[in-house]
Formats: sequence, C-alpha cells, structure tokens
Amino acid sequence: MTRRPYIVGNWKMHGTRAMLSEARTIDRAAQRHMKVEVALAPPYTLIHPIHREAEQIAVGAQDCHEADGGAHTGDISAAMVADAGASFVILGHSERRQNHRETDALVRAKAEAALAAGLKIIMCCGESADTRESGKAVAFVKAQLKASLPPADAMPADVAERLTVAYEPIWAIGTGTAATTDDIAEMHGEIRALLIQLFGEEQGSEVRILYGGSVKPDNAAEIFAVPEVGGALVGGASLTADSLMGIALAASEPSAN
Repeated sequence: MTRRPYIVGNWKMHGTRAMLSEARTIDRAAQRHMKVEVALAPPYTLIHPIHREAEQIAVGAQDCHEADGGAHTGDISAAMVADAGASFVILGHSERRQNHRETDALVRAKAEAALAAGLKIIMCCGESADTRESGKAVAFVKAQLKASLPPADAMPADVAERLTVAYEPIWAIGTGTAATTDDIAEMHGEIRALLIQLFGEEQGSEVRILYGGSVKPDNAAEIFAVPEVGGALVGGASLTADSLMGIALAASEPSAN
C-alpha cells in the first residue's frame, strides 16, 4: 500500500468528558508518529469536544441515520455529525447489524447519506463463527460488502480518499483471539479483488482495508505484516493512549504495509 497506515479507535459506548484528557494524549502522541494516520470515533457527545482540541487526529462518528432530518427521535443525521466536527463515520459495524438489525440495504442508504454530507466512510464487514466454520466466509463477506456499498456510479470520483473498508470477523471482536494471519491474508486479498472489480484498478487498489478484531500492541506487528492490511479498526485497546499508540507504533515499522 502506498498510503499511510490508518489506525482508528472505536470507543463504542465508552467515554465521558473525563476521557478528554486521554484523547488529548492520543492527539499529541500522534504528532510524533506522522508515518501513521490516527483517528478516533468517540460517542456522539464527545465528537465536538475532541474535534475542538485535536491538532492531529481526525474525529468521526460511530453511525448516522440515513435521512437528512425529520421525525426520528434519538437519531442523528450525517449532516449533524459533520456539523459537530466529524470527518468520517463508521457504518455497518457488526454490533449495529446484530443489535439494531441493520440490513445491507439500510447500511448502503446510510453510506449514501454520509457521502452526500461530505463525510468519509469506514464500511465494516465480517462473518460469524458459524459462517466461518461452514466454509462460506469469503463468499459471505464479499456479498455483504458489495450489497452495503453504493454502486460505483453513486460513489465520488476519489473513492480511495472517501472510502475505507474494515474487515472484522465477528467471532474475533472482543474475544481476545484475532484471526490467523492466513485467514486475514485470504480475506483481505478477496476484498481487494472485489474493490478493483467495483471501482477499477486505480481507485480500488488504493482503498485502505483495515483489520479489526482483538488487535492489541502485542499482536499488531504480525497483523500489519500481512499483505493488504492497511491499518486497524481498534475497539477496547483504543481506550488508552498507551495501548492505541502502541498499535500505531507497530504500524509505523518498515515491515508494516
């Protein structure tokens, strides 16, 4: 990959104003690791406060609604998160797909809304343990990703700048057990081929593909050495500067992609 490794911390439903000091520490540390692009996706309530103080890192949202506005109590539109200071949004995370029953069609509608609002998107995909054990993981993930992404003619011309894909095997998220390097290599290679098929060689070959699922400082270097791994979407290990920047440091090493 010719683009900088991308390390994104997904704070999920963690974080109050007391966490602002941790975000500041991450931001300052990121200034010393310019070979790596670091970003945080905190809860909605912290997007503006972190954006206001961040000098280096990008700040994003963990989800958005597909509508521009209206009678959607408790929801937040793409334009609203952009107005709060977000530059990107995570979409299609397995926890949204499972806990909120989000379909591929809904995720695609959210992606279209986010792009229209000027946001970059991180599109998540991944299979369950049952799907992996059935031998259908690759086919499932490719179909899920294709159905969740807007078609090529609805994507901006600079696809590689606006789109990041995150492969997160559901069975590895929060379990402490990452996928094997062979599993990651196979899936990332298949995702790369699909992106080139969908968006052409020039753009499809430059879209960063992140790995997510129990990424930690002590296994990050091994994961980043896998072909087509362009960074990581980090959950629990992103809640402290020491842990997240340990992963970022591993991504900055020469052996990392």
